[in-house]
Amino acid sequence: MYPASDFPSEPGRRSGTPGAFGRSGSTGRPTGPARPRTPGTTGAWEAFGPLGFQLVLLRRMADHQPGLVEDALRELGVDRSRMRKTNRRWQAALRAPGQRGARPHYRSVLGPPEATGERHVGDLTFETATWRVPLWPDLRFEVLAAPGGAVWNEWLVRAPGAPGPRLRTVEDLKPWSCTVDEVARAFAPARPLEGTAPTRWQLAFTAPDASGERAEYTAEFTWGLLQRFV
Repeated sequence: MYPASDFPSEPGRRSGTPGAFGRSGSTGRPTGPARPRTPGTTGAWEAFGPLGFQLVLLRRMADHQPGLVEDALRELGVDRSRMRKTNRRWQAALRAPGQRGARPHYRSVLGPPEATGERHVGDLTFETATWRVPLWPDLRFEVLAAPGGAVWNEWLVRAPGAPGPRLRTVEDLKPWSCTVDEVARAFAPARPLEGTAPTRWQLAFTAPDASGERAEYTAEFTWGLLQRFV
């Protein structure tokens, strides 16, 4: 669930770090037989890589935007069967014994974050980390971790410096065109609601249509990206 302070208009100050996809290699020679990797270990997460991570994002979006997901799968050169299989492996790894929480596995899957920083919500200070997602070059995947390391939020946000969409009327709200915080700012005051499943959020707001007539709407987002009206 996103922070109770609604949607911050600007991320906290971020310090850039070199971004990298792929796996980190070993610098020493092996000193004995390799030990088998079990679900939930670092090696299991590394096996996903950026491609597998994108398939996990798409699997949740496929429930509401199958056409857009099919286009994305063609761009990635994979089929729906592989997407579903990858998602099942991801869910199994999340539930594996000894799992340390969500934040460490993102580094194993995506490499070092492109940027890190802090965000203040009330009296709490959250750590932020963002990664590139090749399917959406103008977005970043952001993880917000609370004091103690627990993941508070994980979603897609607009990349720093990337121009966001002009959101003036409800017709401007097209699937995959905008993030939840962008809609909340464009049509403030917006009211966040519980979503229908994990990684989903709903937002209630009032917006004009092209003729200027205002009405109430509820939009649903998956991983922070607009999917549909409900």
